[in-house]
Amino acid sequence: MQFHEASRALFSGSKRSGRRVFINITSLIDVIFMLLLFFVISTTFLDQQSMKLELPDSKTADSKETQAYTLFIGEDGALRLNDQQVSFDNLSESLKAALPKMTDGALSLFADRRVQHGQVVKAMDAARQAGVKKLMIATAPETGGK
Repeated sequence: MQFHEASRALFSGSKRSGRRVFINITSLIDVIFMLLLFFVISTTFLDQQSMKLELPDSKTADSKETQAYTLFIGEDGALRLNDQQVSFDNLSESLKAALPKMTDGALSLFADRRVQHGQVVKAMDAARQAGVKKLMIATAPETGGK
C-alpha cells in the first residue's frame, strides 16, 4: 500500500515543485577552450632546410613530429646527418657520437625514392649497429593520381 500512496503523491501534483533541473556547462566549455588553446600554442611546426628529395608514397603514412636527428639519403647516394655530410664508412661512428643527443634514441630516415634499396638497408643496419632504438622511415602521403 505504501507504493500506491507514494506513486499517487508523486503524480498528483500537490507535492510537485516547479523547479527545473539545469546543468551549468559554462566551466566545462572554458576548460575545453583552455585545453584547445594550450595544444595550439604548444604545437611546433618545423621547416627543415635540407636536400630536395622525392619521398615514396604510402597509404598508411602517418605524420609525426620531426625528431632531433635526421639522416638524408639523396638521389646520388649522398648522406647527411642533419646538416653534416657523412659517408657510409663513418656513418656508424657518427651515429654513435650523436646517440646521446638523440631524443629517445630516435632517428628519422629520409631517402629519395630513386635511391637503391641496398643503400637504404645499409644505412638502417649502420643505425642499428650504432644503437639507435627507433628508426622512422619518412614517406609522403599517397596522392590519388598515382
